[in-house]
Amino acid sequence: MKVIMVMYDSLNRRYLTPYGCDWTITPNFERLTKRTVMFDKSFVGSMPCMPARRELHTARYNFLHRSWGPIEPFDDSMPEILKNQGVYSHLVSDHFHYWEEGGCNYHTKYSTWEISRGRQGDPWIGEVKDPEIPAALEPRNNNNWRQEWVNRRHIKTLEDMPQYKTFEMGLDFIERNKDEDKWFLHIETFDPHEPFFSPKEFQDLYAHEYRDLFWDWPKGGHYTREPHQVEHIRKTYAASVSMCDHLLGKVLDVMDKYDMWKDTMLIVNTDHGYLLGEHDEWAKVEQPMFNEVAHTPLFIWDPRCGKQNEHRGSLVQTIDLPATILELFGIGLTEDMEGRPLKDTIASDKPVHEAGLFGGHGAHVNVTDGRYVYMRAAVREDNEPLYQYTHMATHIRYPFRLEQLRRMEIGGPFKFTKGCPVMKVPSNKIGEPPWPDLRAYSTMLFDIDKDPEQLHPIKSAKLERRMIDMMVQLMKTNDAPLEQYERLGLKKP
Repeated sequence: MKVIMVMYDSLNRRYLTPYGCDWTITPNFERLTKRTVMFDKSFVGSMPCMPARRELHTARYNFLHRSWGPIEPFDDSMPEILKNQGVYSHLVSDHFHYWEEGGCNYHTKYSTWEISRGRQGDPWIGEVKDPEIPAALEPRNNNNWRQEWVNRRHIKTLEDMPQYKTFEMGLDFIERNKDEDKWFLHIETFDPHEPFFSPKEFQDLYAHEYRDLFWDWPKGGHYTREPHQVEHIRKTYAASVSMCDHLLGKVLDVMDKYDMWKDTMLIVNTDHGYLLGEHDEWAKVEQPMFNEVAHTPLFIWDPRCGKQNEHRGSLVQTIDLPATILELFGIGLTEDMEGRPLKDTIASDKPVHEAGLFGGHGAHVNVTDGRYVYMRAAVREDNEPLYQYTHMATHIRYPFRLEQLRRMEIGGPFKFTKGCPVMKVPSNKIGEPPWPDLRAYSTMLFDIDKDPEQLHPIKSAKLERRMIDMMVQLMKTNDAPLEQYERLGLKKP
């Protein structure tokens, strides 16, 4: 058996025609649905980028204990387990957070890995002279903005795009190894993550009038834009989605060419979605995790059951994907893994979870049973008490601040730290990456079957009690720090 996982970043399911969009151009996602089962109740777990990837390694929620950071010494890594059990694991990616401080040891868990450079201000091309930068609707006063425009001067065609190079590396791996057994190929692109930069042939698919200042990189947060500006950025995003669709087609082509469907599992997923003005919110970490972010697309082909062109309504999450891959290769889960293999869910829609947690460190803690979503806010305006538990004291691009480390205590051990105590580091009141917004968002409850846009919060003491009970039980299973219950105003178990 073999596994190919094609993973996107910030892919909003509502921009895919299989999930009901009637204006985007995604023929290869439509083609994909005919060869896979399509999940209608797939949700994120830990947010955003690297916390989600830590779940892909560990099959365990991590957002209750820390924010963005590397793989911890006590973590069980799915690609590393495969490698140690004789299954070759290979990563190809242009996701530049893998080579920053806060993601520095994810790719090293694979047997081999390859990268392509140039996304979102990746410090790639060295040029001392400042580039020409267009007047922008939302300019950024940081080096990422400058470096982005240095990099773009060297990306002229589709073949120059980091995503294209990533898929070519993945296809090259398949060509070399198609006749071998027991391998896992992880093809991961940063697209359609902002900035929404794509070649002209994809932008031309969504021609429209726009005369304002340059805009393809929205700032996160709560604000309004004029309707024509919202239309522009959504179509710019859609162009990136169509580029993703085009390159997905190359993977489907090679699977057809070599009849890999008979012995190769295919997973197509994303880490999370993206807000493009819904609720007057933008991006994915400063606000509550509405459906546009938390409710994700997921497609899986399992050659063992051969089910295709079918929907699945069972609740599944990111933590289930590493469990599914390990099970395919006959490798048991570790005792710390909370995800469940989806073999029977793919075959017959057998449920694996009654409910699931999701959230970002220091933000709302959310629970869903697939129909209802309950978003529990902090009870204090200062969002305290809140600590990070880690052996790897680094954020996205820099270490923990010294003023934090001077107040560090020894915490734990937790059940998943394998007997190891950990650093217990106070979080700044302004928040730590991913910078949860501490504005006064309230606790909210939604029926997402009746209200998928989450425009009408509901009030039901009985239903809220049920959702709280599920939340507390899942937090207990995850060995959540006791102060998280205090932060949320919940009774400690």
